[in-house]
Amino acid sequence: MQIYLARNNQQAGPYSLEQLNQMLASQQVLLTDLVWHQGMAEWKTLGELTQGKLLYQPALAPVFDTVEPAAVQQSNSTQFNAKPETNLAAFHSRALAKILDLSLWLPVAAIPSFFFNESQYKALFDIQKQLQTAEIASTQATELQQQLFLLIPTEAWLSMLLYVIVMLMIQAFFIAKSGQSLGKKMTNIQIVDVESNQPTTTIRAFWLRSVLFIVLNVLFMPFITIVDYVLALNKNRQTLHDKLAKTKVIQK
Repeated sequence: MQIYLARNNQQAGPYSLEQLNQMLASQQVLLTDLVWHQGMAEWKTLGELTQGKLLYQPALAPVFDTVEPAAVQQSNSTQFNAKPETNLAAFHSRALAKILDLSLWLPVAAIPSFFFNESQYKALFDIQKQLQTAEIASTQATELQQQLFLLIPTEAWLSMLLYVIVMLMIQAFFIAKSGQSLGKKMTNIQIVDVESNQPTTTIRAFWLRSVLFIVLNVLFMPFITIVDYVLALNKNRQTLHDKLAKTKVIQK
């Protein structure tokens, strides 16, 4: 069964019944969207066909002559004759999403302070004062940084590691479910496949775009970061990590 969908004067499809139910479950398709497939005389809303449920189980359609979607569109309304198009996410929307995502990692820096006692606080302030001294030698700065790391209790390191793991799991869950990190969800933009405009796999959307790219940033900072944002000025607004994962970001 080939199923066609329409929303906001745009048609998409064909989809299989399994694909439609997956999109219904993840709310990529709404009950207010119009649907048509062979055996239907006209477009109807999904909610009407599913009776408000997020699962479509059509009865076996009787075999009779039926027009193709384009003809149905013309006989009912001309609003569905446009091909599906996607609006690429604006640069400022992507930048805001990135800032929001990065802000979620700020608590990591604050975690050690919950484990410091009075003497450790004093030692921390002394190290910070010395690091801020303009005349300090690079070798001494390295030693002070080592002292700073040693000052942090083991419990604090474990808590920071736990926070990082939990945050990665949360981000991976949302990206796998809807192609949106928490920041992208708040700015209403979405990661999709560059060719099909459909949500892509978790490996590409999360592991390649996020985790692997974080590693590359750490190794080649700031070169990778600069190249990444320069490439975002191209026609498809694909950053380096988009090209790596064969994805793009659209306005949802």
